[in-house]
Amino acid sequence: QVQLVESGGGLVQAGDSLRLSCAASGRTFSGYRMGWFRQAPGKEREFVASILWSSAATGYADSVKGRFTISIDSAKNTVYLQMNNLKPEDTAVYYCALRRPFIQAYEYWGQGTQVTVSS
Repeated sequence: QVQLVESGGGLVQAGDSLRLSCAASGRTFSGYRMGWFRQAPGKEREFVASILWSSAATGYADSVKGRFTISIDSAKNTVYLQMNNLKPEDTAVYYCALRRPFIQAYEYWGQGTQVTVSS
């Protein structure tokens, strides 16, 4: 059974940095894509970044390009989201999710971790 567990959220000030972690377990993930999403109060969930497990190819939302970096530690089965120069508009619950090869939808989701950025 696939499990995703996020950690690393917290309360920071604008301009600070945080690193989120997503520990994956339950199978091998070669060919899977791991994504980070976020949902702010009253808003729809939005894509933040993704990485292909096998090749480490990445993609980012325009709103976080140049500030956020997604990476993988395959030995630990963990994906990270390094968030620099945080802004109040980055405040949200952040979720990691997995998508199987050749499948459009992200099927496996973590429980979420809160990130709050004060101005």
